[in-house]
Amino acid sequence: MGSGVQGSGRSVVTVGVYDGVHRGHRRVVERAVAVARERGLPAVALTFEPHPDEVVLPGSHPARLTGSRRRAELLRELGVDEIEAVDFTLELSRTSPDDFAQAVLAERLRAAAVVVGEGFTFGRDASGDVETLRTLGDKYDFVVEAVPPLDGVSSTAVRERIAAGDVEGAAAALGRPHRVEGVVVRGYQRGRQLGFPTANVETPPHTAIPADGVYAGWLECVPVANLPALYPGERWPAAISVGTNPTFEGVPRTVEAYALDRDDLELYGAHVAVDFAARLRGNTRFESIDALIAQIHADVDAARRLTAG
Repeated sequence: MGSGVQGSGRSVVTVGVYDGVHRGHRRVVERAVAVARERGLPAVALTFEPHPDEVVLPGSHPARLTGSRRRAELLRELGVDEIEAVDFTLELSRTSPDDFAQAVLAERLRAAAVVVGEGFTFGRDASGDVETLRTLGDKYDFVVEAVPPLDGVSSTAVRERIAAGDVEGAAAALGRPHRVEGVVVRGYQRGRQLGFPTANVETPPHTAIPADGVYAGWLECVPVANLPALYPGERWPAAISVGTNPTFEGVPRTVEAYALDRDDLELYGAHVAVDFAARLRGNTRFESIDALIAQIHADVDAARRLTAG
């Protein structure tokens, strides 16, 4: 866990995994920030790393919608002042609701108010709910506010849409395009040989990657510590390929992005973000390289239209 709220002041705390920071999450966080501003207190987001399901259900590995760096970035954009990332361990999963409320919310974060979603659960075997939290708030001197969910908006639903290739549906729930990040590595360079040099993105394990197919979207470099900061502030419309490329056998599953009309980019070793706007088609095996090139031209034209403006 981090160092906790600095000084002796109180705070307004919101608690959740917040994977994806989707529109439902945003309602909760924005309410917490509003309460914090009303009270003149810092807004603190208490999150968990890794995803609790990975600890409670070993091997489940829920697909990650946002890495910890991106999640923190999105939470700060909503006005959160401090982020406390708790190391979620088996021991923590066995903590009673009372012990969690006392040790973490009351003593560590000095919560004056706690804002959560209506479906919030916590403590051993998820035995604590919002009413439990309200009772413990009376005991440990913090008030509790529960924010209603948005119908059909959940991290699980977003994961399902992404897995099906429905990136437009995912974007509607997220409030922005779904993003995949990673480091650009050397691939087979077949795109370059065909006249469409792509950034081959090596994504972290368990990243939520859309279904195999071709997509329209955007590519940009993201500055992170210890990696080269290339092309600052630039963002390019892109045609994106996800899959094994059935025209070439024996190719592992990849995410490759071609920045439209740019064959001069040198991105190897850079940390990049790929934003998915729309699915253009599924993957197809082409009988000839010429047929493949013709389809790529059509995909690029479609991506250009969809990302215009």
